[in-house]
Amino acid sequence: MLLRQVLAFIVIGLLALSGIGPAAAQTWPTRPVTMVVPFPPGGGTDVLGRIVAQKMSEILHQQVIVENVGGAGGMIGSARVAHATPDGYQFVLGSRADAINQTLYKKPAYNLLEDLVPIVLIADQPTILITPNEFPANTLPEFIDHVKKNQATLKVASAGAGSTGMIDCQLLNAAIGVNVTHVPYRGGGPAAIGLVAGEVSAMFGGGSLVPTVQSGKVRGLASTGTVRNPATPDLPTIAELYPGYEALIWHGLFVPAGTPQPIIERLRSAIAEVLVEPEFKKRLADSGSGEPYIVTPDEFTARIRGDYEKYGKLIRSIGVKVD
Repeated sequence: MLLRQVLAFIVIGLLALSGIGPAAAQTWPTRPVTMVVPFPPGGGTDVLGRIVAQKMSEILHQQVIVENVGGAGGMIGSARVAHATPDGYQFVLGSRADAINQTLYKKPAYNLLEDLVPIVLIADQPTILITPNEFPANTLPEFIDHVKKNQATLKVASAGAGSTGMIDCQLLNAAIGVNVTHVPYRGGGPAAIGLVAGEVSAMFGGGSLVPTVQSGKVRGLASTGTVRNPATPDLPTIAELYPGYEALIWHGLFVPAGTPQPIIERLRSAIAEVLVEPEFKKRLADSGSGEPYIVTPDEFTARIRGDYEKYGKLIRSIGVKVD
């Protein structure tokens, strides 16, 4: 009995010192919170993050500050949150890149399955294969034929080494049996600018590029889902030519391991309110991210583990590693 009392006093003392005891969790948040977007401004993750942050600020009655912490295919920003104080005042808008980085990098800066706790899945979207309007191919079959004949001179862009765009390029290379040179940029926005300028021949882009495709500034050829994207219904899926091909980008919120459960539930509740708002759903659709993807925490965790295994296997098979 005495031992239990001593342990109880120790736990209470630690909670009091950390400021994240039960009372603190119930009143959270009492000041602005930070959503880390682990990519530079202008890309799909950034666009989605700002939509979410605006609505969360209204629901939490505290400002949700978006802070772009780019680098290493999203790993630097996610690592910052993984090692942050687990008090709910920093969380990260994670993505499929987090699952990819665990195998892609020789020494990942954090353990996705241990250092971060998944809160909620927000969106699940296909990417789009795009080219400059001057590219000599108007359809996916024409594109594949041209690439097979000219792979030695072509270049494809991505948001950086280890980015989802790079992995999508590798998936397409494997599907059609080519090896096109990869050019990493510092984010999806700069990559798109390079494509429009003619520096590269193609790239895979997320929802932020849907308006660019719709405006005719670039040519969309295909999407990477198993069904056509409602935002670009005229674009075929790569799976229509290569059954089984799928490369979806999920986005969800993560907090550091050790964050008190009441704070996790408050965050989860706030996002649940965001996801059902008609205005949010419209903005999500307009950005190319489709419908909010509502799943249970266990289903989200299973999705993360599934991508961890899927892309780990792909990366090991093609022998790609980043220092």
